[in-house]
Amino acid sequence: MNYLIGIDIGTSATKTVLFDESCTIIASSSQEYPLYQPQNGWAEQDPEDWYSAVLVTLKDVLQKAGVSGTDVKGIGLSGQMHGLVMLDEHNEVIRPSIIWCDQRTAAECAEITEKVGAKRLIEITANPALTGFTASKILWVRNHEPENYAKCRHILLPKDYIRFKLTGEYATEVSDASGMQLLDIPKRCWSEEVLEKLAIDKSLLARVYESPEVTGSITQKIADKTGLATTTIVVGGAGDNAAAAIGTGIVKDGRAFTTIGTSGVVFAHSSKVKIDPKGRVHTFCCAVPGCWHVMGVTQAAGLSLKWFRDNFCSDYKERAAVKKIDPYELMNEAVAKVPIGSNRLMYLPYLMGERTPHLNPECRGVFFGLSAMHTKEDLIRAVMEGVSYSLKDCNDILIEMGIEVSEMMACGGGGKSTIWRQMLADMYGCEVKTVAAQEGPALGVAILAGVGAGLFPTVEEACDRFVRTQEYCQPIPQNRAYYEKGQKLYQAIYHSLKDQYHELTKL
Repeated sequence: MNYLIGIDIGTSATKTVLFDESCTIIASSSQEYPLYQPQNGWAEQDPEDWYSAVLVTLKDVLQKAGVSGTDVKGIGLSGQMHGLVMLDEHNEVIRPSIIWCDQRTAAECAEITEKVGAKRLIEITANPALTGFTASKILWVRNHEPENYAKCRHILLPKDYIRFKLTGEYATEVSDASGMQLLDIPKRCWSEEVLEKLAIDKSLLARVYESPEVTGSITQKIADKTGLATTTIVVGGAGDNAAAAIGTGIVKDGRAFTTIGTSGVVFAHSSKVKIDPKGRVHTFCCAVPGCWHVMGVTQAAGLSLKWFRDNFCSDYKERAAVKKIDPYELMNEAVAKVPIGSNRLMYLPYLMGERTPHLNPECRGVFFGLSAMHTKEDLIRAVMEGVSYSLKDCNDILIEMGIEVSEMMACGGGGKSTIWRQMLADMYGCEVKTVAAQEGPALGVAILAGVGAGLFPTVEEACDRFVRTQEYCQPIPQNRAYYEKGQKLYQAIYHSLKDQYHELTKL
């Protein structure tokens, strides 16, 4: 029997999943690690935590399944995008990784825009300069930590650092590289023009592959540590959302998904390059060779609910521990008893600034309408509705761009919640489906690994064979009518506070 492995290096944890050649889950393992916020708006992680988690989970899935490493034909890597990993001449990590949700680089974004030109930057990279992207992080280190920048010999993204540790190869692929703001999106290669204008040496960057291409094989050192074999190939893989698209079958025009992970994304496939001239949504190369995707991003989707759970729901966590279930199960049960609108309570999910549609690193989270009647459960539902309103903002822009969606899938941790899926169906006004397999990114990169290993002919054919839908939520007309009014108020609250957010940063 042949096997494939998908590794998803997320913000909260790394999850490794072993699949057979029919893409059936055989074993999975995950390991969490911390996120550090040394200052307000900053976010960092230690790349060695990712590597340790990968080693532990790789060894674990092979042992659980009793599978020989020689039977694992390919590995695909997925993970959080945009994070900056800098290596010195000895391949040692120079400083903690500045990750995707870090908001410290506003000045560097202005510098990029000035040097490249706002219009030209969007023409080449399909996006305006954004604080979350990697280029501004590179410039921040150069501007604020010149001694670290001087030592840098290699710049990698989070999953590509893991690739280096597994294979010894400096490589990336088009979907993840698209989020660095250094790639020519239409041409699917590094932009000589942007690199020259920003004075970034191209030799620091990894070689760019298409997502199903083979980038290397497991080293003997890793084989000894994990039980894998040196014959196991590692393909390009994909950024987390591009990987989730493969795992949910979003590989053809007319298909889209909403994911609620740490961040939230509305993602649509496109066989042509489509760019929002206002830069409110991202256009990236996707994991299907020769195609692209357009996506809107809300920074703190699942993160908002996790933040609330960890700070205010110790009772739910304690009861869940006794019952040996996930605390979110109990929270969902409680929210189901709260009426839509959370008893006139609203939440703006801007804990980490916001991308779509505001492009504002200064905005922050808000509960609006709190009264003495509100309960903890009202606040939980308000958090979920606020995240859904933000995702609706993303979806509205895709519609404005002429991207027609006939199928909307839901994935990520939040996508498992029937309550959350119903909110999305009510707000979008369309059917929202889930897939039978819940391992979207890991399944997606396992499929890419199967293509690279020659087990499957193409990405599209593999998705047609292995991705199956199961649950459906239909919009409820009266809920939709309420949420249409609610969204207008939700948007108005942000605009009323926009100037005050800026004043807050100066206190």
